[in-house]
Amino acid sequence: MRSRSRYIVGRDSQLRDIQQALTDAGEGRGRVVFLVGEAGIGKSRLAAEAVGMAFGTGMRALRGRSSTTGPTVPFRPLTEALMSLFRSGEPLDDLPLGPYRPALGRIIPDWSSDAQDNSSMVILGEAVLRLLIATGKEHGQLLLLEDLHDADPETLAVVEYLVDNLEYTNVVLLATIRTEPCDALDMADSARRRGVGTVLELAPLTRTEVCGLIAAQLDTEPELVPAEALERLWDDSAGSPFLAEELLQGMIGSGALVRSEDGWRVVGDLRSDVSTALARGILRRIDRLGPQGLTLLSAAAVIGRRFPLTVLQRMTGIDDRGLLSHLHAGVAAQLVVPDEPAPDWYAFRHSLTAEALLTQLTPANRAAMSGQAADAVQALYPDLEGDWCPLVAELRAQAGDDAEAGTLFTDAGLRALSAGAIGSAVTLLSRAERLLADSQDAAGRTVALEALLPALAEAGDFARAFSFAENMHTLVGSGLGATRLAALHTRLAKVAHTAGRWEDGNRQIAQARALLGGNPDERSTASIDVTAAYLALDTPGPDRTQLAEKLAYSGLLAAERHGLATVVCQAWELLATLARERDFDEATALLESALHTAEQHQLPLQRMYALTRIGGNNWLTEGNTAPLLHARAEALRLGSATIVHTIDGIMILDAVLRGDFATAERCAEECLAVVQRLRLAPATRYVLMARASLAAHRGERAAMDRALAAFAEWDGAGSQEEPLTRGLARAFCALMEEDRPGAVRELRAVAELESTNPSTYYLSGRYGIGLLLDVLSGAAGRPAYEEIAATAPGRMRWNRQFVHFAGAVVHGREGRPEEAGACVAEALRAAEPYATALHLGLRLIADAAFEDGWGEPVAWLRRAEQHFHQGGVADVAGACRAGLRRMGAPVHQRRTGSSRIPEVLRSQGVTVREYEVFQLLAERLGNKDIADRLYISPRTVEKHIAALGTKTGRANRAALCELSASLES
Repeated sequence: MRSRSRYIVGRDSQLRDIQQALTDAGEGRGRVVFLVGEAGIGKSRLAAEAVGMAFGTGMRALRGRSSTTGPTVPFRPLTEALMSLFRSGEPLDDLPLGPYRPALGRIIPDWSSDAQDNSSMVILGEAVLRLLIATGKEHGQLLLLEDLHDADPETLAVVEYLVDNLEYTNVVLLATIRTEPCDALDMADSARRRGVGTVLELAPLTRTEVCGLIAAQLDTEPELVPAEALERLWDDSAGSPFLAEELLQGMIGSGALVRSEDGWRVVGDLRSDVSTALARGILRRIDRLGPQGLTLLSAAAVIGRRFPLTVLQRMTGIDDRGLLSHLHAGVAAQLVVPDEPAPDWYAFRHSLTAEALLTQLTPANRAAMSGQAADAVQALYPDLEGDWCPLVAELRAQAGDDAEAGTLFTDAGLRALSAGAIGSAVTLLSRAERLLADSQDAAGRTVALEALLPALAEAGDFARAFSFAENMHTLVGSGLGATRLAALHTRLAKVAHTAGRWEDGNRQIAQARALLGGNPDERSTASIDVTAAYLALDTPGPDRTQLAEKLAYSGLLAAERHGLATVVCQAWELLATLARERDFDEATALLESALHTAEQHQLPLQRMYALTRIGGNNWLTEGNTAPLLHARAEALRLGSATIVHTIDGIMILDAVLRGDFATAERCAEECLAVVQRLRLAPATRYVLMARASLAAHRGERAAMDRALAAFAEWDGAGSQEEPLTRGLARAFCALMEEDRPGAVRELRAVAELESTNPSTYYLSGRYGIGLLLDVLSGAAGRPAYEEIAATAPGRMRWNRQFVHFAGAVVHGREGRPEEAGACVAEALRAAEPYATALHLGLRLIADAAFEDGWGEPVAWLRRAEQHFHQGGVADVAGACRAGLRRMGAPVHQRRTGSSRIPEVLRSQGVTVREYEVFQLLAERLGNKDIADRLYISPRTVEKHIAALGTKTGRANRAALCELSASLES
């Protein structure tokens, strides 16, 4: 008799679906398939067949399985699957992974580094996706993840990202999941509903299929299977292939089913309780291994479905020969299998086998064996590195040692937290908190809570985090000192800051301070003050920046005295942000202090943040992008994709300001596709703001409005980027339409936004173009000019050009032509990189220069007219020509731009100037208003309207207005 069937019975439709998925992937259409069913239904068997099918098509197969050893092992199935790439002998160091390769160090030990990446699971998912694409580009590959119901949250987060983004690849993701309530099953169901994944539910076998399975095992024909045996197996297995096979093994082992010359026949009683029969059947086969074999596999079952031989041998005291002999016999009996790729590990063939073994242990025996297993692991691996710590924690919990188990779960959770495995950290620390609470270990529980609270905040589980705030009173009177309780309240304040709940955060800070009393410990107040400073910036009020600065400085001094490097870096960064409005040199000096602290204490991520902010300051003050690009290279080396894309957004805006519109458009499209796919909201908003500014600087209002609508969908209202959308986009677009009142209104809105709640963004126009427009209109004079010119934001290079233009107008009105000319020269030097702003400034000051008799207004207007004409900004070019006429200068008439005229009007002979008048009719403007907009006379407007009526066949002005409105819409 064969021990297992050579055939897969009753799964023809699922095999066809898997084959189709492999075929689709070979044609560049990636697929996601979930095999879902109860334990023993045949998921693993079908998955193994899929691997064979993939090999048959030339695809590579990567296999990994989630672990039931210990509570959670972050990324275990992904690590196992991807590590097989490194055993293939192919060179992997030159794969095109860009900034994502360092992120893979969290999964692939060969690529880990001291500067471990702590970016989001989304970025890690993108890294895994790019690795799969790069390594399977020739023939494609199958990624098989088994027992996903046991996977850790981080693995599920990466898998969910792959599910959503495999469509245009040559990769098949195949996962097996039990039909029991779990996050993996919810994910599969969601993928099915969204049409991005196929769920193949494995139903129980029919009676006919069970008969075929038994016949294959008995090496006979289905019609020769004894009817009585078939009936019992069909009833007791309920169609489960695993149960049917195990029960059949039990019948044969008990002698109830025997083989004779005439075939198989029943000679004994086949009736028994299924669970008892299953356990008895497994134990009977183990009995054949002898008492030592039973002890060995029972000890293995206590450890888990997977078990290491070194630990098993130390637990049982069996010598090498006996250990290997029993294991080989267990493999032959189909009880255990080698757990590739780890040579020292074995696994039970099915979880039901381990569960059956545990049924023969009394609770006391199981607890004792769990303690022995924990002792063995700690003796062999005293540092409990990697997976050993959560394994021993689980074993100690099974042994009933709650305090020790809680301490070990805390250690495992802290390690997961430092590695960026937030979900696993929450699971481990939550288990620690419960165990330590049950054991009434208040000090240990506090250590777990101090780590758990920020982990919950990072995971977005604010409700649960704040539930601990409601139960903080249970720790009062438990023997904890005021310092430890205050630290917990500070952690809760940080949670509140992360959640945007500044009121709750301030209350927690107040409670922390009250606990410490009038003479608090400086080491505690350092963290409290810095946390309070960040909350102060969130708290509405006109003085919030001053309060934040005071608190941050206080926390900094205390942190420096007590060597709290992380707190020091956080304080320097906040102080540098606040100092920018006062003095950029001071802000840069503060960031250099943060950089020095990070380098001294080997904090590579903090070093990168400091470099990025230093580069940003240099860009703002001098327009120099080299330090930012250096910071980007550092972020690329560390694998910080978030910082890379943030700097890319700044470079896109820089291209817009420099007038390199083609580069800005191309880079914005590329960057936006990535950051939206990664769901990086801040970077997405910044790029959309830059895209809106790009359209505005081109005078394309419709495109600007589309970008701003998308900006709003990404929670743009109230964001830090919102003032920029008004100053750099809406106000500039109004100026490109020669609508100065509209531009002023937008800039007034910026001032109103920033007056009630001070902002740290300074390119929104208040310190630049807004001053120039106010000076030109007479709303501001020398005092306002000198005040803004003396500020740090006013000295930013983008703002500085407009401040100098404003200074020129002020000097010119005061009859100081030489000083006015000097200011224009300074403005042109500052504006040299910014073509659009330079020529806009010349266009704006030309009329004032002509009226006050200074400068070269005619030359400036000719220069500006040429620029805007070539850029297709007709309104500004037309205004320049009108200004030249008023100055009595000859004007070169341009009649290009006919391509902008709709075909229906162009075919009727409508000219460019007539079309300009026609467009303004949509606003129901009078002749004088149109004349003012186009810098022509009302009489000329009247002639154009008459011509339009004749050419379009519209009898009156109202009809022309309706036609204009309909075409504009």
